[in-house]
Amino acid sequence: MHALRGQKGVSQKDMAAAIGVSAAYLSALEHGKRGAPSFEFLQRVAGYFNVIWDEADELFRLASLSDPRVVLDTAGLSPAHTAFANRLAVQIRSLSGETLTRLEDVLEKARFADNEL
Repeated sequence: MHALRGQKGVSQKDMAAAIGVSAAYLSALEHGKRGAPSFEFLQRVAGYFNVIWDEADELFRLASLSDPRVVLDTAGLSPAHTAFANRLAVQIRSLSGETLTRLEDVLEKARFADNEL
């Protein structure tokens, strides 16, 4: 949301007032200190910025990735999946920005490759 606000030249305070939330709540969301926002909240944001549906889908996808308290459920998956999830949980705080970017690239490529099947 921060990037979208910047593109549109809207202050946090003005946006918060327009969509009916506090500036503190909006700030906490933008800084990853609150859980993923509700669908209703995201609809208000999309309406406020007059976002088309394709862009709104991307907004909803990004919001679903913003929850700072993540739980990975590997029940029913392979032992390799569970081992990877546990290793990631242990090492996540020590990963550099560059490493995170590389891992995101791998996940994005995998997402598109899996959708082609």
